[in-house]
Amino acid sequence: MLILIHSETNRNNVRENLGKPEYSYYFVLKEFRPLLERLGQVMEISDPDDLVDRIYADCLRRGEECIFLSFSPPHRTPIHYRCPTIPVFAWEFSVIPYESWYGEPRHDWRLVFDRLGAAITHSSFTVDSVRQSMGPDFPVVSIPAPVWNRFAALAARLQRRLVAEQLELQVDGLVIDSRVDDVGGYAPEPHRDAPRIDFEASRGRQKLRLDGVIYTSVFNPYDGRKNWIDMLGAFCWAFRDCEDATLVLKLTHHCIDDALADMLHHLYKLRPYRCRFVLIHGYLEDADYERLVEATGYVVNTSYGEGQCLPLMEFMSCGKPAIAPRNTAMLDYIDADNAFVVDCTEELTAWPHDPRAAYRTLRYITNWDSLLAAYQESYRVAKEDPQRYAHMSEAAVNALQAFCSMEQAQARLSAFLAALRARRAVTGDEPCASL
Repeated sequence: MLILIHSETNRNNVRENLGKPEYSYYFVLKEFRPLLERLGQVMEISDPDDLVDRIYADCLRRGEECIFLSFSPPHRTPIHYRCPTIPVFAWEFSVIPYESWYGEPRHDWRLVFDRLGAAITHSSFTVDSVRQSMGPDFPVVSIPAPVWNRFAALAARLQRRLVAEQLELQVDGLVIDSRVDDVGGYAPEPHRDAPRIDFEASRGRQKLRLDGVIYTSVFNPYDGRKNWIDMLGAFCWAFRDCEDATLVLKLTHHCIDDALADMLHHLYKLRPYRCRFVLIHGYLEDADYERLVEATGYVVNTSYGEGQCLPLMEFMSCGKPAIAPRNTAMLDYIDADNAFVVDCTEELTAWPHDPRAAYRTLRYITNWDSLLAAYQESYRVAKEDPQRYAHMSEAAVNALQAFCSMEQAQARLSAFLAALRARRAVTGDEPCASL
């Protein structure tokens, strides 16, 4: 079998696309590639309109199976190719788009799914959302990015830490540290008592030392789902007088200045506090990223919903318990054994790519008091209950193995493709177009 793969973000433009809509599909593609190579020959293509059907025609002549996996949301997935096409997409809202706008019929995802006849997503929540619109027999499967094996192997090399002790890493970029940097320049203008930080002048290769109980979150601050305001605010209220509690925010976006200014303004409003905030925008070599994982006691997520959340999956695969809600994709792997579960409630919202901002679906709002309590109890466990922490760490590894290991993904994908072959044989599709 020849498996063609494509995402709009690729190795050539990933740096400039960081934080833009759909940029994360490239990272999902990268994680999927070793899985796909277990099932056939894989070819990553840059221009699907030019190449997909030409390659498919060559495969037909040779009698070789060929499929195209488009790592993109359904409304950006081509539906006119002869080659069997399957969208591989993430979704974190209760209802899939069922309307179109701007003259683009594909904004109604039902049309895309009906035309293509199958889909791959990353959670049972999304499978249910698709089948609510397409019917209970529609061929859609949950296959999360198989990150567990790589990060479980990393966990075996790292020390299991409840509390970090002067662990050092190198950052090539910008580090803002509340122990060092004055955020007074981000007060309302009449009240500013310090100059603003010169972000460009502060960039460079620099050392960061971490100690105490480390909470880490990796996210794009421009992503409105991530709810970092509650993350920072509840952390400050939980640890206002606690010097050895640190929240590390690893920020992903190609242009961060406006978001940083907004975040520093919120940190100003939270003053005074003795807890520590560290904001990182820059590149970490693999060894330094591993040290950040090693230093971390807990991985934090306060989002309104997730399609799968690769950073959360990676840290938990390494045995780091979470502070996170149980909603959307996180329903598949977050529970009271491996996380301090944050309560949430439903709220009406719009599909994120709908310019009308019409309320058609639900998101899941974090309960602030529950988040505060989760921070406080997690700190108590790190300081006073190492046995419970060890149990939670082991439970995290086991849950993520069941959710996103390579072996689980291969079994699900093999079974799904076999079912599609059988289904298409019954419908009488071209013999070599079948899967």
